[in-house]
Order: sequence, then structure tokens, then C-alpha cells
Amino acid sequence: MNAGMIMYCIPLERFLNTYNGQPLLYVALAFQKNYCALYLMGPYMDTEQLAGLRAAFREAGKKLDMGKSCVRFRKLEDLPLEAIGRLIAGISPEAYIARYQASRRR
Repeated sequence: MNAGMIMYCIPLERFLNTYNGQPLLYVALAFQKNYCALYLMGPYMDTEQLAGLRAAFREAGKKLDMGKSCVRFRKLEDLPLEAIGRLIAGISPEAYIARYQASRRR
């Protein structure tokens, strides 16, 4: 838990050099008053993963309500869970750290 969200992150023991000194966020789940939000950093940082996420919603016949990294939904049935699971599992911690470092060099 961090910032009121359930967070899955790269721990500081594995990667210390984050911009804010906090563990490197990978996926988070937050509950707001009118919706839930799933924060997916993979699609936020990778246009190929973002395209895959959009395609998964289209194929499932579901509406994608997305900010920069957050997918907003009201109930679990609003999400194509198998596709989201594949996206989350589709990047190793090492590859995610490398993408993060490349984004910070820009």
C-alpha cells in the first residue's frame, strides 16, 4: 500500500535510483468515489503495449476510459482481464527498469 492504493512495484532493494526515492510503480489499483482505477505503467511507457490494450478493449466490445496511465472502470466486468493480465506479465522487471531509465534520459 502506498498513497492509498494497492501497488505492485519494483522494490528499492532491486532498483534504488528512482526520481522520487519511492519504489518504482508498475501497477496500482485505486478506488475513487465514482469509479476504480487501474494504473498500468507498461502501456503508459510503451506505445506497442498501449495499442495492445486498446485492441483488447475493442475485441472484447468494451469501452476504454483511460487517462495517461489509468484505466477507469466501475465494475470488474468492464475490463478484459485476460488481456490486462498478459500486458502486466508481458514485461520483465529488468525490461521495465530499462524502459524507465531510458525515459528519464530524455
